[in-house]
Amino acid sequence: MAMGMIRAAGAVVWRGDEDDPEVALVHRPAYADWSLPKGKLKRGEHVIAGALREVREETGLEVVLGRALPPVHYMHGDRLKRVDYWLAHALDDRVAADGDEVDEVVWLPIEEAQRRLTHRWDRGLLRAAGAAPLPTTPLILVRHALAGSRQEWKGDDDLRPLDERGRAQAEVLATVLGAYRPAVLVSSHSRRCTQTLMPYAERHGLEVREETALSESGYDPRKAERLMRELLAAPEAAVVCSHGKVLPELLGMAGQALRGVRTADHTLPKGGFAVLHRAMHPGATDPGPARVVSLERYTT
Repeated sequence: MAMGMIRAAGAVVWRGDEDDPEVALVHRPAYADWSLPKGKLKRGEHVIAGALREVREETGLEVVLGRALPPVHYMHGDRLKRVDYWLAHALDDRVAADGDEVDEVVWLPIEEAQRRLTHRWDRGLLRAAGAAPLPTTPLILVRHALAGSRQEWKGDDDLRPLDERGRAQAEVLATVLGAYRPAVLVSSHSRRCTQTLMPYAERHGLEVREETALSESGYDPRKAERLMRELLAAPEAAVVCSHGKVLPELLGMAGQALRGVRTADHTLPKGGFAVLHRAMHPGATDPGPARVVSLERYTT
Protein backbone atom coordinates (compact mmCIF):
# COMPACT_ATOMS: atom_id res chain seq x y z
CA MET A 1 0.00 0.00 0.00
CA ALA A 2 1.42 3.37 -1.05
CA MET A 3 2.16 5.84 1.71
CA GLY A 4 0.83 9.39 1.47
CA MET A 5 2.82 12.53 1.00
CA ILE A 6 4.80 13.85 3.97
CA ARG A 7 3.74 17.40 4.87
CA ALA A 8 6.07 19.89 6.52
CA ALA A 9 6.28 23.65 6.97
CA GLY A 10 8.85 26.32 7.70
CA ALA A 11 9.88 29.89 7.02
CA VAL A 12 12.51 32.27 5.74
CA VAL A 13 12.86 34.30 8.94
CA TRP A 14 14.34 37.76 8.50
CA ARG A 15 15.31 40.70 10.67
CA GLY A 16 16.69 44.19 10.20
CA ASP A 17 16.23 46.63 7.36
CA GLU A 18 14.43 45.57 4.20
CA ASP A 19 17.34 46.83 2.09
CA ASP A 20 19.93 44.87 4.07
CA PRO A 21 18.18 42.00 5.85
CA GLU A 22 19.62 39.02 7.66
CA VAL A 23 18.01 35.57 7.65
CA ALA A 24 18.09 32.82 10.26
CA LEU A 25 19.75 29.51 9.39
CA VAL A 26 19.83 26.39 11.53
CA HIS A 27 22.48 23.67 11.75
CA ARG A 28 21.19 20.12 12.13
CA PRO A 29 23.88 17.77 13.46
CA ALA A 30 21.98 14.63 12.45
CA TYR A 31 22.21 15.70 8.80
CA ALA A 32 25.37 17.85 9.07
CA ASP A 33 23.63 20.55 7.07
CA TRP A 34 22.64 24.21 7.22
CA SER A 35 19.00 24.84 6.34
CA LEU A 36 16.01 27.05 6.88
CA PRO A 37 13.88 26.24 9.95
CA LYS A 38 11.20 23.69 9.11
CA GLY A 39 9.69 20.42 10.29
CA LYS A 40 6.93 17.86 9.83
CA LEU A 41 3.34 18.70 10.67
CA LYS A 42 1.63 16.93 13.53
CA ARG A 43 -1.47 14.89 12.79
CA GLY A 44 -4.38 17.26 12.10
CA GLU A 45 -2.22 20.37 12.48
CA HIS A 46 -2.94 23.33 10.21
CA VAL A 47 0.03 24.05 7.96
CA ILE A 48 0.32 27.66 9.18
CA ALA A 49 0.25 26.57 12.82
CA GLY A 50 2.92 24.01 11.98
CA ALA A 51 5.18 26.63 10.44
CA LEU A 52 4.94 28.82 13.54
CA ARG A 53 5.59 25.90 15.87
CA GLU A 54 8.60 24.62 13.94
CA VAL A 55 10.21 28.06 13.75
CA ARG A 56 9.68 28.56 17.48
CA GLU A 57 10.99 25.08 18.37
CA GLU A 58 14.10 25.24 16.19
CA THR A 59 15.10 28.87 16.70
CA GLY A 60 13.26 30.13 19.79
CA LEU A 61 11.87 33.02 17.71
CA GLU A 62 8.37 34.47 17.68
CA VAL A 63 7.49 35.67 14.19
CA VAL A 64 4.77 37.29 12.11
CA LEU A 65 4.09 35.61 8.81
CA GLY A 66 4.32 37.47 5.54
CA ARG A 67 3.58 36.20 2.05
CA ALA A 68 3.83 32.54 1.12
CA LEU A 69 6.84 31.30 -0.84
CA PRO A 70 6.78 28.51 -3.44
CA PRO A 71 6.43 25.09 -1.79
CA VAL A 72 9.34 22.68 -2.07
CA HIS A 73 8.90 19.06 -3.16
CA TYR A 74 11.50 16.30 -2.92
CA MET A 75 11.71 12.58 -2.23
CA HIS A 76 12.29 11.47 1.36
CA GLY A 77 13.15 7.82 0.99
CA ASP A 78 10.35 6.39 -1.15
CA ARG A 79 7.82 9.09 -0.21
CA LEU A 80 7.21 12.52 -1.68
CA LYS A 81 7.68 15.35 0.80
CA ARG A 82 6.12 18.81 0.48
CA VAL A 83 7.36 21.71 2.57
CA ASP A 84 5.31 24.93 2.62
CA TYR A 85 7.27 28.09 3.40
CA TRP A 86 6.46 31.68 4.28
CA LEU A 87 8.42 34.83 4.78
CA ALA A 88 8.43 35.58 8.50
CA HIS A 89 9.54 38.73 10.29
CA ALA A 90 11.21 38.09 13.64
CA LEU A 91 9.70 40.05 16.54
CA ASP A 92 13.05 39.87 18.32
CA ASP A 93 16.44 38.39 17.45
CA ARG A 94 17.25 36.33 20.55
CA VAL A 95 17.73 32.90 19.01
CA ALA A 96 17.91 29.70 21.03
CA ALA A 97 18.74 26.35 19.37
CA ASP A 98 16.55 23.53 20.66
CA GLY A 99 19.65 21.42 21.43
CA ASP A 100 18.05 18.28 20.02
CA GLU A 101 17.53 18.56 16.27
CA VAL A 102 19.29 21.93 16.02
CA ASP A 103 22.59 22.79 17.71
CA GLU A 104 23.25 26.26 16.23
CA VAL A 105 21.23 29.18 14.88
CA VAL A 106 22.91 32.06 13.04
CA TRP A 107 21.83 35.34 11.44
CA LEU A 108 23.46 35.93 8.06
CA PRO A 109 23.15 38.48 5.24
CA ILE A 110 21.39 37.09 2.18
CA GLU A 111 24.51 36.54 0.07
CA GLU A 112 26.37 34.80 2.88
CA ALA A 113 23.29 32.70 3.67
CA GLN A 114 23.16 31.61 0.02
CA ARG A 115 26.71 30.30 0.32
CA ARG A 116 26.13 28.62 3.70
CA LEU A 117 22.91 26.76 2.83
CA THR A 118 23.44 23.11 1.98
CA HIS A 119 20.40 22.45 -0.22
CA ARG A 120 19.69 24.08 -3.58
CA TRP A 121 15.96 24.39 -2.84
CA ASP A 122 16.72 26.50 0.22
CA ARG A 123 18.84 28.79 -1.93
CA GLY A 124 15.93 29.03 -4.37
CA LEU A 125 13.66 30.14 -1.54
CA LEU A 126 15.98 33.03 -0.74
CA ARG A 127 15.77 34.13 -4.37
CA ALA A 128 11.97 33.91 -4.22
CA ALA A 129 11.96 35.95 -1.02
CA GLY A 130 13.66 38.80 -2.83
CA ALA A 131 11.20 38.83 -5.75
CA ALA A 132 8.77 41.17 -3.93
CA PRO A 133 8.91 43.45 -0.88
CA LEU A 134 9.82 41.72 2.37
CA PRO A 135 7.47 43.65 4.71
CA THR A 136 3.77 43.39 3.88
CA THR A 137 0.53 44.11 5.73
CA PRO A 138 -2.24 41.52 5.46
CA LEU A 139 -5.94 42.02 4.94
CA ILE A 140 -7.60 38.70 5.73
CA LEU A 141 -11.07 37.87 4.40
CA VAL A 142 -12.76 35.00 6.25
CA ARG A 143 -15.90 33.08 5.32
CA HIS A 144 -17.82 32.19 8.47
CA ALA A 145 -17.38 28.67 9.81
CA LEU A 146 -19.97 25.88 9.54
CA ALA A 147 -23.34 26.79 10.98
CA GLY A 148 -25.66 23.88 10.26
CA SER A 149 -28.49 23.85 7.74
CA ARG A 150 -30.18 27.07 6.69
CA GLN A 151 -33.32 25.06 5.89
CA GLU A 152 -33.49 23.42 9.32
CA TRP A 153 -33.03 26.69 11.23
CA LYS A 154 -36.47 28.08 12.16
CA GLY A 155 -35.56 31.54 13.45
CA ASP A 156 -34.02 34.70 12.03
CA ASP A 157 -31.15 33.54 9.83
CA ASP A 158 -28.89 36.30 11.20
CA LEU A 159 -29.14 34.53 14.56
CA ARG A 160 -28.10 31.09 13.27
CA PRO A 161 -25.07 30.03 15.35
CA LEU A 162 -22.03 27.93 14.53
CA ASP A 163 -22.46 24.20 14.93
CA GLU A 164 -19.98 21.91 16.67
CA ARG A 165 -17.75 21.59 13.61
CA GLY A 166 -17.92 25.34 13.07
CA ARG A 167 -16.84 26.04 16.63
CA ALA A 168 -13.84 23.74 16.07
CA GLN A 169 -12.99 25.67 12.90
CA ALA A 170 -13.18 28.94 14.84
CA GLU A 171 -10.65 27.60 17.34
CA VAL A 172 -8.28 26.66 14.52
CA LEU A 173 -8.73 30.14 13.07
CA ALA A 174 -7.87 31.66 16.44
CA THR A 175 -4.44 30.01 16.21
CA VAL A 176 -3.88 30.57 12.51
CA LEU A 177 -4.93 34.24 12.49
CA GLY A 178 -2.39 34.75 15.25
CA ALA A 179 0.31 34.15 12.64
CA TYR A 180 -0.57 37.57 11.16
CA ARG A 181 -1.41 39.37 14.44
CA PRO A 182 -4.35 41.43 13.12
CA ALA A 183 -5.56 44.07 15.57
CA VAL A 184 -8.62 45.23 13.59
CA LEU A 185 -11.53 42.76 13.47
CA VAL A 186 -14.59 43.55 11.34
CA SER A 187 -17.56 41.24 10.84
CA SER A 188 -21.01 40.95 9.40
CA HIS A 189 -23.48 41.36 12.26
CA SER A 190 -24.75 37.79 11.69
CA ARG A 191 -24.06 35.59 14.68
CA ARG A 192 -22.23 32.91 12.69
CA CYS A 193 -19.74 35.53 11.50
CA THR A 194 -19.06 37.18 14.86
CA GLN A 195 -18.74 33.75 16.49
CA THR A 196 -16.13 32.79 13.90
CA LEU A 197 -13.84 35.63 15.03
CA MET A 198 -14.66 35.50 18.73
CA PRO A 199 -12.06 32.90 19.85
CA TYR A 200 -9.26 34.97 18.30
CA ALA A 201 -10.70 38.19 19.74
CA GLU A 202 -10.93 36.69 23.23
CA ARG A 203 -7.38 35.34 23.14
CA HIS A 204 -6.00 38.77 22.30
CA GLY A 205 -8.38 41.05 24.19
CA LEU A 206 -9.85 42.60 21.04
CA GLU A 207 -13.32 43.77 20.06
CA VAL A 208 -15.20 42.61 16.96
CA ARG A 209 -16.68 45.53 15.05
CA GLU A 210 -20.04 44.58 13.53
CA GLU A 211 -21.04 45.94 10.11
CA THR A 212 -24.53 45.21 8.76
CA ALA A 213 -23.35 46.26 5.29
CA LEU A 214 -21.21 43.11 5.14
CA SER A 215 -24.09 40.73 5.87
CA GLU A 216 -26.36 38.81 3.50
CA SER A 217 -29.49 40.44 4.89
CA GLY A 218 -28.17 44.01 4.91
CA TYR A 219 -25.52 44.01 2.19
CA ASP A 220 -24.81 47.53 0.96
CA PRO A 221 -22.29 47.65 -1.92
CA ARG A 222 -21.44 51.34 -1.44
CA LYS A 223 -20.83 51.06 2.29
CA ALA A 224 -18.97 47.78 1.82
CA GLU A 225 -16.68 49.29 -0.81
CA ARG A 226 -15.98 52.34 1.36
CA LEU A 227 -15.11 50.06 4.27
CA MET A 228 -12.80 47.95 2.10
CA ARG A 229 -10.98 51.04 0.86
CA GLU A 230 -10.52 52.24 4.43
CA LEU A 231 -9.10 48.90 5.54
CA LEU A 232 -6.82 48.65 2.52
CA ALA A 233 -5.42 52.13 3.11
CA ALA A 234 -4.84 51.60 6.83
CA PRO A 235 -1.39 50.49 8.05
CA GLU A 236 -2.74 47.84 10.43
CA ALA A 237 -3.33 44.16 9.73
CA ALA A 238 -7.07 43.50 9.65
CA VAL A 239 -9.62 40.67 9.37
CA VAL A 240 -13.05 40.81 7.74
CA CYS A 241 -15.56 37.98 8.27
CA SER A 242 -18.52 37.70 5.93
CA HIS A 243 -20.61 35.30 3.83
CA GLY A 244 -20.08 33.14 0.76
CA LYS A 245 -22.35 35.34 -1.35
CA VAL A 246 -20.66 38.59 -0.24
CA LEU A 247 -16.97 37.70 -0.14
CA PRO A 248 -16.45 37.47 -3.94
CA GLU A 249 -17.75 41.05 -4.14
CA LEU A 250 -15.36 42.16 -1.40
CA LEU A 251 -12.43 40.43 -3.07
CA GLY A 252 -13.35 42.10 -6.33
CA MET A 253 -13.45 45.48 -4.61
CA ALA A 254 -9.99 44.84 -3.18
CA GLY A 255 -8.54 44.01 -6.56
CA GLN A 256 -10.16 47.01 -8.22
CA ALA A 257 -9.19 49.40 -5.46
CA LEU A 258 -5.55 48.35 -5.55
CA ARG A 259 -5.22 47.57 -9.26
CA GLY A 260 -3.61 44.37 -8.05
CA VAL A 261 -4.07 40.65 -8.63
CA ARG A 262 -7.34 39.26 -9.96
CA THR A 263 -9.63 38.43 -7.08
CA ALA A 264 -13.25 38.48 -8.22
CA ASP A 265 -13.29 34.84 -9.34
CA HIS A 266 -12.14 33.47 -5.99
CA THR A 267 -14.57 31.70 -3.69
CA LEU A 268 -13.93 30.35 -0.20
CA PRO A 269 -15.25 27.29 1.65
CA LYS A 270 -16.87 27.79 5.05
CA GLY A 271 -14.16 28.51 7.56
CA GLY A 272 -11.75 29.32 4.74
CA PHE A 273 -9.88 32.58 4.36
CA ALA A 274 -7.96 34.66 1.84
CA VAL A 275 -4.89 36.71 2.74
CA LEU A 276 -4.15 39.79 0.65
CA HIS A 277 -0.62 40.98 1.34
CA ARG A 278 -0.21 44.71 0.75
CA ALA A 279 2.97 46.70 0.26
CA MET A 280 3.69 50.38 -0.17
CA HIS A 281 4.62 51.74 -3.57
CA PRO A 282 8.35 52.56 -3.70
CA GLY A 283 8.93 56.08 -2.45
CA ALA A 284 5.46 56.44 -0.91
CA THR A 285 5.32 58.47 2.29
CA ASP A 286 1.81 57.53 3.45
CA PRO A 287 -0.19 54.28 3.62
CA GLY A 288 -2.62 55.29 0.89
CA PRO A 289 -0.88 53.92 -2.21
CA ALA A 290 -0.67 50.33 -0.94
CA ARG A 291 -0.77 47.54 -3.52
CA VAL A 292 -1.48 43.84 -3.38
CA VAL A 293 1.63 41.73 -3.92
CA SER A 294 0.06 38.32 -3.31
CA LEU A 295 -3.25 36.60 -2.65
CA GLU A 296 -3.39 33.29 -0.80
CA ARG A 297 -6.31 31.04 0.08
CA TYR A 298 -6.51 28.54 2.95
CA THR A 299 -9.00 26.15 4.50
CA THR A 300 -9.47 25.13 8.15
